[in-house]
Amino acid sequence: MAGIAVNPDRLALSRLVHRFGFGPKPGEFKSLLNMGLTRAQTTLLNPSSDDLGLSRVANIDFPDRGNFPPANTPARTDFTNNMKADRLALELWWLDRMALADHCLIERLTWFWHGHWATSLGKVEYARPMKAQNETLRKFAIGNFRDQAQSMVIDPALMYWLDAGSNVKTGPNENLSRELMELFTVGVGRYKEVDVKAMARALTGYTISRSAGTFIFNPKKHDDSSFTIFESTGTWNAAQVIDLLVARDDNRSFITDRLWFRFMSTTLAKPTEIESAFTSREILPAVKKMATYLTTADIGMGQVKSPVEWFVSLCRALKITPSAVKNSKQVINYLEKLGQVPFNPPNVGGWPYDEAWLNVASTQYRIAFLGILIDQADLSPMAGLSGAQMEIALAEWLGISEFSARTKAVFNDPGLTTAQIVTVALSSPEYLVNG
Repeated sequence: MAGIAVNPDRLALSRLVHRFGFGPKPGEFKSLLNMGLTRAQTTLLNPSSDDLGLSRVANIDFPDRGNFPPANTPARTDFTNNMKADRLALELWWLDRMALADHCLIERLTWFWHGHWATSLGKVEYARPMKAQNETLRKFAIGNFRDQAQSMVIDPALMYWLDAGSNVKTGPNENLSRELMELFTVGVGRYKEVDVKAMARALTGYTISRSAGTFIFNPKKHDDSSFTIFESTGTWNAAQVIDLLVARDDNRSFITDRLWFRFMSTTLAKPTEIESAFTSREILPAVKKMATYLTTADIGMGQVKSPVEWFVSLCRALKITPSAVKNSKQVINYLEKLGQVPFNPPNVGGWPYDEAWLNVASTQYRIAFLGILIDQADLSPMAGLSGAQMEIALAEWLGISEFSARTKAVFNDPGLTTAQIVTVALSSPEYLVNG
């Protein structure tokens, strides 16, 4: 049987399903190949609201747990156990959504925006406000960035994460205003220290109930005097601040830079057409414009999957539901060892990227993790195959453009079981690095 004929469309489709989704489910990549690139892009980049896969994921609600009870009391023990259970349920709920969705674009963009507006359970602690933030990011994942930013500037989880609750006119706290400009809207070097101080004043009086995950505005603590931000003078509130920032050309270049960097290339320059597609701050047109560059044959277009992206993609291929894994706590434990758990970015700058995820320790953890998962996987796409048939089936099953000669040689080791061959494929450079 002939080997795989690699062509630009096949490469583009591999990039499409792994970068703008979380990898294909069994049979999906072959179906997309049969559609052709143009139709496949239209299918994947115009998600349907009818998603049978997501309908299998039950929604969860978290109660307002209230304040922490006194230490060293039975009430504190019960409270701590409930908080841990909430945290695990939240993490697995989102992993389930990523793994089971039929149309992944919105979940994939939600994952991107989570890293952009990086907020961690490590400080927020309560699952309720983190779940609410996640729903906000999903609502605006492919919508208008201005609308997204208007919601996020008063998001209770983000506000607590950046100490906004202590921002009052008698003592402005600059943490939120600084990160709002540096990391969320315009980027480093595009504002002055005087703008940070002024914007902090504009955001005074905005506070939250952390456990309830609700936003509160206290006009008595808000600075309603007239002052200048970015050479514009007047009285200010959070909505006006966002309008000012998002209208800047810096915002158009900064957000599209981030999109290009995370989805397309960390080394190749972003084409100017992507900024043009973002002129009205609509996210989906910019995403679709990026996708027109997926056929670019350049080594700089390679992207290393992060641990969550790798785990979710293999769950989709192997028909594994994260929350249904035997001893599901192990899922989170292994993701912690690999350095990435949903809702737990290390800092406000988000997670590392690209080659930072490739190291000896992570390789060992991936193989150990796969040892647990393979036993619970559906390996039927490999049933009865060998040689060239097996190589082609593996590539189409996993959405790989082509395996290297070195990886193929391992596949052909007669001493390997089907489970071991699949383990090799899922830990291969071709699966970890989407070319």
